[in-house]
Amino acid sequence: MNKIQLFCLPFAGGSSLAYYNWKPYLHPSIEIIPLELAGRGTRINDSFYPNLSAAVDDAYHLIKKKINGLPYVLFGHSMGAMIAYEVIQKLVNSNNQIPIHAFFSGCRAPHLADRKKKYHLLSESEFKASILELGGTSPELFNSADFLDIFLPLLRNDFKIVETHNVQESIRPLPFPITVFLGKSDEFSADQCDSWKKHTSGLCSIYHFNGGHFFHQEHMEQLIKLMNFRVAESLQY
Repeated sequence: MNKIQLFCLPFAGGSSLAYYNWKPYLHPSIEIIPLELAGRGTRINDSFYPNLSAAVDDAYHLIKKKINGLPYVLFGHSMGAMIAYEVIQKLVNSNNQIPIHAFFSGCRAPHLADRKKKYHLLSESEFKASILELGGTSPELFNSADFLDIFLPLLRNDFKIVETHNVQESIRPLPFPITVFLGKSDEFSADQCDSWKKHTSGLCSIYHFNGGHFFHQEHMEQLIKLMNFRVAESLQY
């Protein structure tokens, strides 16, 4: 397999750290590049994004600077998938080098409204309880006041920019194949899942995993094995 870049975008409240344990499972030719968004990790002192468009613009410039002529793919989970999709649209519209494949995980098709409750409007106690119910965060961390002081404002803001984002009902199919990963117990309808097929002029492969919203953590090795296969397949075209 030729050398290829893999840009990864985190879920709400997540940082680039979420992807550092992926490297041993990726094909050796794939260089993983976890992107750090504002307000977390190495950019913890950067201001939160006022809206999703600001996050998209930031991620677009981060990726644009790192594209070096090698083929590349994008992966995003949940909020990261929403950002990845909009970044790709900007790359396509600005005549930049575009990906050969994209992986969208734990996210509804982008032209459909989110039917889930509005987490960012919940009281502090309701918000904590809902986050614990979603999974993905160790319950022990919620006993740390320092952790909560940093994590909860970031997470609430991430939910806010996602939940207040204006959905574009027009569909702009991507000119390359895509793969969608979903949890069988997540809160998406069949239409929100299957409608991803409308967002590519190529092949759309949809995989359903046991588990809820953070299935990708529980089934990391299986998910990455599928990614290795899809990347190799895309490089043949």
